[in-house]
Amino acid sequence: MDENIKKKLVEKNENLINMVIERAKRDFPEDIAIIGLSGSFSTGDFHEKSDLDLIIINNTYRGWEISSAFILDDVGYDIYCTPWDTRIEAEANLESPMVSCLTNMKVLYCAKPEYLERLKAYQKKALDELAKPIGIASLARAEKCINKAKQYYSEALLSDEIGAVRYASGNLSFEVINAINCLNNTCFQHGLRRYLDELRTLKYLPENFEKTYMDIVNSKSVVEIRSAAFILLKDIATLYDKMYAELIEHPVPTYDNLNGTYEELWCNLRNKVINSTQAKDKSYAFLTAVCAQDYLDEMTADRGTKKFNVMKYFSSDALDAFRESFMQIMDKYLDEYKKVGREVIHYDSFEELYKAYMGNES
Repeated sequence: MDENIKKKLVEKNENLINMVIERAKRDFPEDIAIIGLSGSFSTGDFHEKSDLDLIIINNTYRGWEISSAFILDDVGYDIYCTPWDTRIEAEANLESPMVSCLTNMKVLYCAKPEYLERLKAYQKKALDELAKPIGIASLARAEKCINKAKQYYSEALLSDEIGAVRYASGNLSFEVINAINCLNNTCFQHGLRRYLDELRTLKYLPENFEKTYMDIVNSKSVVEIRSAAFILLKDIATLYDKMYAELIEHPVPTYDNLNGTYEELWCNLRNKVINSTQAKDKSYAFLTAVCAQDYLDEMTADRGTKKFNVMKYFSSDALDAFRESFMQIMDKYLDEYKKVGREVIHYDSFEELYKAYMGNES
């Protein structure tokens, strides 16, 4: 960039910054806590049409009145507020892709020392999280992004208008990109223009990520967009599963953590399976099978039991066979009890139950 143009941009930004600070001091001394700088002019990666990214942290709703949007010399500016308890909090918890706006913020104005201390605490929280090794917390954040990406994929399927499908796939791409950052426990240091450059440097990336992403960008039809979006979604989910299996310590069944789980399976699902299949009630049986799968998946995730595939055996045209298969699954779950030395709690009479439950051994 020409040095004269660069000098004029810097001078213009200084004038804008001083204008906003002057307004904050004059009209919002109690409402505006901090004014900071982020974005391209903070990192030095700006061009002639770059706008000025000010972070104005407001204490009160009245502070929003400092906001303004305007065009100056063919460049648009959007001066807006960033509340403590929403965006700053989210960035500190790494729940926003704009974490570096917080961690790299250059403070230009601070109304009171305690506000600066509060900001530093938020910055430290974010930096401490980023310094941690990749683990359950970063994978949990990635999972949230992947789930959002799945929602956008469903939107891409539900519309036949190419603009709507392309928009949904774009939002899906954003969420996949956010998930990649979470899986690497990092954040972007620059704006959209540098996203791909930064992603290329990361250790954990979906297979053929850049090609698949650009397939979405270059798609010319609804079919092409959906196909590329599906591959991108499938690949990030595969990467997540692989990392989860390798990096996370999984629970194992124990005498204590299996306590009551077989009895609950019997209580909530066994007799429903029997009743629904004997009555040939296909809907009842189907919904019961879904509930059974959900419960057994929960036991696998939380207690470490083996994986049971209930839905594999469901067929509305063979409900008797499904019932038999479910009973076999229950027997296999009982084997989990036997492995840890636990017996099923079963009583032949109310009197026997009463004595045990009330602690009466006489």
